[in-house]
Amino acid sequence: MSTSTLPPRTGPANILLVDGNRSGGAARKSVLEELGHSVTTAACGEDALDRLSKAKFDLVVTGHRMPRMDGVELIGRIRAADPAVSIIMLSAYVDALGLTEANTGADLVLAKSANEVAHLIRAVSRLLRLKAAKKPPASQRSRLKARRQSV
Repeated sequence: MSTSTLPPRTGPANILLVDGNRSGGAARKSVLEELGHSVTTAACGEDALDRLSKAKFDLVVTGHRMPRMDGVELIGRIRAADPAVSIIMLSAYVDALGLTEANTGADLVLAKSANEVAHLIRAVSRLLRLKAAKKPPASQRSRLKARRQSV
């Protein structure tokens, strides 16, 4: 993919990539790192929860089918611990299983396909932009902090 087709960067993010498929995970990690993000990987849900307990992530990208804990269960446990984290679910079975944002808890559900890389890049960029837009500007944060300290 040429760099001219990439969406504008939203700034580096800390991303947790959960994928039981080593080669698929390595390819996705490479794409996300090429965009400038810091990517930590986990091979299964338990590993992901362990990493989430030790570090703060802006975004989690997870598969659906994984050993011992599927992506839906993982998302439920992530949401219980940190409802604000953005989550993308990837699956080859989106249509067959009827996976949607509503029944998985993910912010976005993407099908694994020939166009997966382009869809993943756009989804990551979009979710990070939305997350950044929810933060008050630095000037407001400093005023809010000063106001809280004076009370």
